[in-house]
Amino acid sequence: MFDVDKWQEILGTMQKNKLRTFLTAFGVFWGIFMLVLLLGAGKGLENGVYNRFGAGAKNSIYVWSGKTALAHKGMPPGREVKFTNQDLSALEREVSDINTLAPRNRVMGEYTINYKNQNGSYQVFGAEPGFLKLNGEIPFRGRLLNEYDEREKRKVVVLGDQASQVLFGEEADPVGEYVNIRGIHFKVVGTFKMRGNNSSRREERAYIPFSTLQTAFNQPNQVQMMALVAEPGVSAEVMEDRLRNLLAQRHKFATEDEMAIGIENTEAEFLKVMGLFTGIKIFVWIVGIGTLIAGIVGVSNIMLIIVKERTREIGVRKALGATPMSIVSLILQESVVITAFSGYLGLLTGTGVLAGLEYMMESSGEEAPFFANPEVDPGVALAATLVLVVSGALAGLMPALKAARIKPIEALRAD
Repeated sequence: MFDVDKWQEILGTMQKNKLRTFLTAFGVFWGIFMLVLLLGAGKGLENGVYNRFGAGAKNSIYVWSGKTALAHKGMPPGREVKFTNQDLSALEREVSDINTLAPRNRVMGEYTINYKNQNGSYQVFGAEPGFLKLNGEIPFRGRLLNEYDEREKRKVVVLGDQASQVLFGEEADPVGEYVNIRGIHFKVVGTFKMRGNNSSRREERAYIPFSTLQTAFNQPNQVQMMALVAEPGVSAEVMEDRLRNLLAQRHKFATEDEMAIGIENTEAEFLKVMGLFTGIKIFVWIVGIGTLIAGIVGVSNIMLIIVKERTREIGVRKALGATPMSIVSLILQESVVITAFSGYLGLLTGTGVLAGLEYMMESSGEEAPFFANPEVDPGVALAATLVLVVSGALAGLMPALKAARIKPIEALRAD
């Protein structure tokens, strides 16, 4: 039952000792504020680094051809390895658990792309639709390449946003227009943006269907690069070994020859970086919990001082018939009020600072390197506040029990 007199007495005690109450509450406030701020900053750093990997698959493997550096079965080093369409078929047929396999070729050199009186020199690639999905090209206007473009060898092109702005202007929509690439007209079906490292530079590209490039630019049965991703649950490292073994067998080079083919395993790099954030999270929790404990200990010490100062008052109460439970309840409620109010205020302030920081970043329109969307899980923040309130009650329990054990005669004799 709600006891108005008891709450008035608690508030009166707090008003009577304003400085002591403020310092106690500030310790708890600072603990939850720093915990929220550290968790938010850690999440912002994690989001920023995650974004640097771009929008592509985080478990993809890129394979490109090279030159042998080791002699193998009587053949000298220095042989050039060249992938073909048959290699793609062999990988799909003989390497199990491949979810997506897509090739990409490049028109050699940076050729001028013309639109009316505008032109620019950009790299032109031919790729299957799956490659753009794995590589992280994000549709901006129109669409990306699709399977019908590839199957029918359509003369269509997707432009990077930077290339589109130079050729058509910043606000113009180029979809449906035709551009000239080395004397061949291609219909623009879309533009794309990139996210992550060198995003602006990677938007200075153009993609046409892989089959169209092979036919129109004299690269029959040539494959310069392949991108693939394994089925869920299959490690990219295991897939990398299968790829190397099969390609070594087909092109007759030693499996340990790292120069014969190049392999970039983005999953290995991604897991290394994300593993670092596990350590950061542990560090943040240790620091945050340490700060909270310091605040809770402060509350407990203040409650002990309050009990000592009010020893005579507690003795009078017991002499007049107050039960030990009422004494315990009075001390506990004061402890909970201080921890709950200051903890909730710290939670609001911390989330407010994070929201303000995120708003400033969004309004500036510039992406901070390695930092994005600082946020804290509301469930974690509320759980931390709940734990803080319970801890505040436990912090006041020992002083409350001490107060309940005070004998009226001894209390009335206390100075």
